[in-house]
Amino acid sequence: MTIILSICVAVTFAVSIYLMTGRELKSIAMGVFLLGHAANLSIIAMSRTPVRHEPQLLKGAPILTEAFDAARPMSSIVDPLPQALILTAIVIGFAVMAFLLSLLVLTSRKAGTLNVEQLAAEAMQGA
Repeated sequence: MTIILSICVAVTFAVSIYLMTGRELKSIAMGVFLLGHAANLSIIAMSRTPVRHEPQLLKGAPILTEAFDAARPMSSIVDPLPQALILTAIVIGFAVMAFLLSLLVLTSRKAGTLNVEQLAAEAMQGA
């Protein structure tokens, strides 16, 4: 499972880098969004998964209470911090995505194109 997840992370990073080297602003934006998702996926891959397949660990949620079960080792409890950080990163990523997409729409309406070379040539003529 770890190898499959690491292959997915590598492919997602590679596709995002490929998209960011494109000539259209929309492909660059898609590459940036995909890079954020790849970073989130790599953080999840590095943290331990909350889904355990051992039957003795499926008895309850990994929450410490006052009555701590000594039969359940501390190594079986999952750290919730990476999941909380990724949830925050997803929310921030959606806000950045909405802002960047609105900038792309305004740029497309004003310039008539999203090609980086044409936008640079237009900026040089206007300056």
